[in-house]
Amino acid sequence: MSFGNRFKQLPKQHRTFILIIFGLIMSLLLLPVSTSAPQSSDEESFYIYQVGDRYSLKLPPLISSENKPVKSQLTSEEIIVRSGDNLSLIGKRGNLSTKTIYEIDRLSSAKRLRSIYPGQKLTITTDNKGEFVELIYPYRATESLYINKTADGYNTKIVKNQIEIREQFARADITSNFWNAGVKADMPPKQIMNLATIFGWDIDFALDIRAGDSFAVIYETQFIDGEFVSTGNILAAEFINQGDKFQAVRNKDGSYYTPSGRSMRKAFLRAPVNFKYISSSFNRNRRHPVTGKVRAHNGIDYAARTGTPIVSAGDGKVIASAYNRFNGNYVFIKHNSNIVTKYLHMNKRSVKKGQRVKQNQKIGTVGATGRVTGAHLHYEFLVNGKHKNPKTVSLPKADSLRGSEKTKFVSDAKIIMEQLESNAKLYTLIGQ
Repeated sequence: MSFGNRFKQLPKQHRTFILIIFGLIMSLLLLPVSTSAPQSSDEESFYIYQVGDRYSLKLPPLISSENKPVKSQLTSEEIIVRSGDNLSLIGKRGNLSTKTIYEIDRLSSAKRLRSIYPGQKLTITTDNKGEFVELIYPYRATESLYINKTADGYNTKIVKNQIEIREQFARADITSNFWNAGVKADMPPKQIMNLATIFGWDIDFALDIRAGDSFAVIYETQFIDGEFVSTGNILAAEFINQGDKFQAVRNKDGSYYTPSGRSMRKAFLRAPVNFKYISSSFNRNRRHPVTGKVRAHNGIDYAARTGTPIVSAGDGKVIASAYNRFNGNYVFIKHNSNIVTKYLHMNKRSVKKGQRVKQNQKIGTVGATGRVTGAHLHYEFLVNGKHKNPKTVSLPKADSLRGSEKTKFVSDAKIIMEQLESNAKLYTLIGQ
């Protein structure tokens, strides 16, 4: 049976409904189709539109952040100073323009940047457009230079890092020499030398040190943000040398005194040179190493490398600075009406006759001039024209604190010396 006959056999209501649906479909098929999306002012509307032979769904737009301010993205670069570096080279490695480098160099505070040296670090910060934002230059462990740019130009400031002071205790028994004992006690080299300086008026560290001597010390250490940066002052120390006890405490004036308030500083140093070892001591019956004859050796020989600095043992006036074939280069210094010190066999002399000198002032360097077998300093100490053993000669007494200053110092010294002795006992108890 054909489709037409079957259609005629349907109820009239069904035939009417089918014809209506068919007409609607035909009407839709004959309508024109737009290839562009309809325009609408309603941001919340959505619609279907045709692209070629495909349909896409347009959803309501998301909230845009284009009109919101965008934060600048900053980039910081740490630059390590190389040999031969200057601000221009460092700036280029930090991606700064020539103009910016020139403007920074003109700043008065930027003069510090002309004193940079290899190994130092600088941090340069730029924004997402490559524009300069900030430069940080920690020129010292405790201070940093900050340079930043604003709408009004460049700002500079010096920032001081907060230093935390801690106290450190060290103690050691001397078995070979003082230096090795200090190193074994984990003392920084600077503090080992400071300790020798404090007791340098009473102890000749070239002649007097013996196995069995010992020392204990409390000194400052400096930290920034929990990291060690430097050593500070020695606050209190004790040195036992051949059974004799020497103690020193730092006063607020920066000088050192005994716990009773007597100054550690004296008119003369026991040794005028940082020694390597002693080749010959004071000996009136010493056999001369060159001639082989027995002659009085009226001084002390400090053997050291050529060029080692020699200092004046005390304040005084140079009464001779010359050369002869026996003494080589030599310097004589008169310190008062009855004391003269002599320094022989120098490599070079740094003072002239008639010149005033201060204690610990450099007067020349160790050498091997004159009748000698090797580089050393021959040092003599004369009182009223007679030779005295520099190691044992009695030196003028030190000054003392007075009045309320002494009372306050003695009270404070007692506390810190008790602390030092307590630490020393604990050290011995635990067998460190």
